[in-house]
Formats: sequence, C-alpha cells, structure tokens
Amino acid sequence: QVALVESGGGLVQTGGSLMLSCAASGRTVSNLNIAWFRQVPGKEREFVAALRRLSSVTLIADSVKGRSTIFRDNSKNSVYLQVNRLRPEDTGVYFCAAGTATTGTMAPNYDYWGQGTQVTVSS
Repeated sequence: QVALVESGGGLVQTGGSLMLSCAASGRTVSNLNIAWFRQVPGKEREFVAALRRLSSVTLIADSVKGRSTIFRDNSKNSVYLQVNRLRPEDTGVYFCAAGTATTGTMAPNYDYWGQGTQVTVSS
C-alpha cells in the first residue's frame, strides 16, 4: 500500500511561485509513476504534470507548460511540483497521485491519491 501526503499549498499573489511536495511511503517514488492533478469545485480533476517511474520522462499540461517542473528527490522519497508565474486560474486543490501501470494524463491511470493541498492565487 502506498500513502501520499501533499504539502506546500497556500495563498499566493499572481506572478508568485509555489513548490508543492508529495511525500510517499510504502514504496520508493522512483518505482512509481507520480502525477499531480488539480480540481476546483464543480469541475473534473485536471491533469497538471507527471513523472514516469525509473526515468526522468515528464508530461506537462499545456496550462502550465513553460512555468512548471516536476521532479523527484529519492533521498526524501518525495516528488515535487514547482509552479512559477502563478495565475488565478491555477487556483484549486492539488492532488498527488501514484501508480505503476502507466504514466498518463487520466486520473484512472493512478491507484493511490493524497488528500490534496489547497492553492489559492489572488489577483
């Protein structure tokens, strides 16, 4: 069983930056496909970024491309999402997800989910 705990959310002004953390337990992050999704009330969960297991291959959503990075720190068994030049439309609850089957942009690809961390970008 894999447990994921997100942290790093908060209130940020437009143009600011955040680094979200996803700490994993139960399995090493290098052996997991890890993704970040975000969700606002009334909308479906939206893919943000993913990092493929046993590689540095990443998928980045167009909505954050060029201002977002996803990376892992094996020593901390954690994966991070750095988002720069934040915009009000980046507001939402950010979820970390993990799986082993395939990396992808669809939520059902991932078996394990964290509880989420709120990001609010003020205009």
